Amino acid sequence: MDADKFYVSYNTVHKLVKGLAERITESGFDPDVIVAIGSGGFIPARMIKTFINRPIYAVGISYYGMDNKHKTHPTKIQWIDEVAEQLKGKKILLIDEVDDTRATLAYCVGELLSYEPEEIAVLVLHNKLKKKDVEFPPEIKRYYPALEIEDMWIKYPWDAIDIDEHTANEAEMLKNMNK
Repeated sequence: MDADKFYVSYNTVHKLVKGLAERITESGFDPDVIVAIGSGGFIPARMIKTFINRPIYAVGISYYGMDNKHKTHPTKIQWIDEVAEQLKGKKILLIDEVDDTRATLAYCVGELLSYEPEEIAVLVLHNKLKKKDVEFPPEIKRYYPALEIEDMWIKYPWDAIDIDEHTANEAEMLKNMNK
């Protein structure tokens, strides 16, 4: 197990999403639609649909090249132009797995604002506690991170080759954190 990595199991993701759904409901935010940023936001978005039953639209944004190196700016891979009219005047819940540099999230928020939604709330599983490359525009009033963690590499279960080993690594990490 790598000590400089933060392991997250499917069970943990589910519990984080359930807690976020409760926070959203308690805050009074009632989204009309969910927008999932791919690929990391797909699974959390589907999980939150269990608790907040709304349609999901998927967008593909890339901030990394094929060599896993940062590009200079995020780019659209897949977008939702065909549903633009369904976003106008709506409350959008934008979901991604992690708020790292914030570039992808902010880029997506900027694109969604062009559809004139009533409101956009941002939900992430993890917010890395570090200086962001960009801030959200003032239109973003609701931000829901499930956990705030130090700036380290997060190992999500959907990237695992061996899910049993991945889950065991999370258990070992949590045991070591509680010592």
